Amino acid sequence: MSADVINKAFLATEEDFLTLVKKQWLSKPHIASVGSCCLVGIICSGLLYIANAGDSRVVLGRLEKAFKEVEAVQLSSEHNASVESVREELRLLHPDDPQIVVLKHKVWRVKGIIQISRSIGDAYLKKAEFNKEPLLPKFRVPESFEKPILQAEPAILVQKLLPEDQFLIFASDGLWEHLSNQEAVNMVNTCPRNGIARKLVKAALHEAAKKREMRYSDLEKIDRGVRRHFHDDITVIVLFLDSHLISRSSWHGPLLSIQGGGGVSGSGNC
Repeated sequence: MSADVINKAFLATEEDFLTLVKKQWLSKPHIASVGSCCLVGIICSGLLYIANAGDSRVVLGRLEKAFKEVEAVQLSSEHNASVESVREELRLLHPDDPQIVVLKHKVWRVKGIIQISRSIGDAYLKKAEFNKEPLLPKFRVPESFEKPILQAEPAILVQKLLPEDQFLIFASDGLWEHLSNQEAVNMVNTCPRNGIARKLVKAALHEAAKKREMRYSDLEKIDRGVRRHFHDDITVIVLFLDSHLISRSSWHGPLLSIQGGGGVSGSGNC
């Protein structure tokens, strides 16, 4: 396992998807506008590898023994045009394009279309051959381009896991729009493990409803296609760390050890 292996895996996934887009271009041109953020976490030989392309985020819950509290440590940064460093990176990569980032309706967007600067897919912003008919005009940029506007390469972090490291929260930006890193970590630390990811989603939805001055029960009734106007998509995975297993130099158990929570609700606020 290495950062180079992970990077190659991202690029291989990207290349396979773009090949699929090319094959289906005439029959299903809308597939050129399909894309996804990608957040990957791998634990191998006591090392944690985090790879991110897009605006999802992973947060570590680390026990601070001196204060007997679990602190939130953000391990990834978002590739979103709202971040000044991301806009600067885009301008450096596209020095001849003054419209590479545009402030539209008080929101910074790449080419005035999309907020993220890295993704898997979004072929219409990767290859000029997909920036034309029969793709719908709303997805096309007005001028042709030679180099990809968006990137698929992930930003990769590698660090040693410590005995104090308790758990990892992987989530799309829909969660982090409504919960701070520390709020999410506090909830995971104080609530029962079973169904904790579902509880984080529910907490974010409660906040989304509150911001719209509506009841959570009313938000639940809104059709999925319309819900996008009330909150972004929310995907959450919580991974609890076992320092005894992680510290072992060799592991003779099953290669894959993942248990999905059944969503059983805890009592009170948990």
